[in-house]
Amino acid sequence: MSINPKSPHLDFLRVTERAALLAARWVGKGKKHEADDAACQGMRSALNELNIAGTIVIGEGEMDEAPMLYIGEAVGTGIGPDVEIAVDPLEGTNLCANGMPNAIAVLAGTIKGEGHLLHAPDCYMDKLVVGPECKGIVDITVPPKVNIRLMSKALGKSVEEVTIGILDRDRHRGLIEEIRETGARVHLISDGDLTVALAALDPDSGVDALMGSGGAPEGVISAAAALCYGGEMQAKFLWSSDEERERAVGMIQGDVDRVMTTTDLASGHVQFCATGITSGDILKGVRYRRDYALTESILMRSKTGTIRRIQTMHRNIKRRDDIPGGY
Repeated sequence: MSINPKSPHLDFLRVTERAALLAARWVGKGKKHEADDAACQGMRSALNELNIAGTIVIGEGEMDEAPMLYIGEAVGTGIGPDVEIAVDPLEGTNLCANGMPNAIAVLAGTIKGEGHLLHAPDCYMDKLVVGPECKGIVDITVPPKVNIRLMSKALGKSVEEVTIGILDRDRHRGLIEEIRETGARVHLISDGDLTVALAALDPDSGVDALMGSGGAPEGVISAAAALCYGGEMQAKFLWSSDEERERAVGMIQGDVDRVMTTTDLASGHVQFCATGITSGDILKGVRYRRDYALTESILMRSKTGTIRRIQTMHRNIKRRDDIPGGY
């Protein structure tokens, strides 16, 4: 398939749609590995149909750890533009397996030389994501209560109306208590902080910010979305060992202990695409009808600032198991 170098995100749509359609066959079945495998297989097959010389820079892990869409893997036909690609074929494997909201298939990409996606180490990072109205006023190095007051003023709402999205983890107990002590609201999610980052960027979601720690690779994809939305992401790596930090020194230019900004993580002309698997804060999940399936996706381009929501009817898919390999 030829790819339009001026708008490759339209071709990326088919990639996340296929991953979502295949993963959706496993929704609620309690089999997260099968769901993840299906999403990876679908995403890989769709990527390999594109006329690009693609390289996975954020994927399922290193080659020896993750046979599916591993970091450094070449995708595409090899004919066409060099494209850096960050993927999360199934963000929220537990959410999908348990039939819970907010499982999505995600891809961010950029043509080499026009943009950049950080090859982030597989570790944790502290994150702060806000939408355009709060860009330039928050600071991840100050206490959350200070940021909440600043956000309240910028958003034109009381502190009691501010909502912060956080992963429901034991490590966040202190953060959650501090936020609630200000009077602000907490939106807890069981998995997938990338979906909360998207919600924080969307002014209609009801979530005003993402705070707390999560995976660094997902952070790069969140930064790509923030760049496209005109929002802001700040992050700081959290090292679990000296060896982990030393490995990052060889991957990242500059001080690896510094506060990373949006453009440190994703810069230039970047495209972002996500398709819902289970319905959630941002996207509706895959819905099956008698003679077709419906998907909902969001596509964004940093170059033009366009944000598209697309609902697709897949007329050749009549039931959960009727997904042809050539879709």
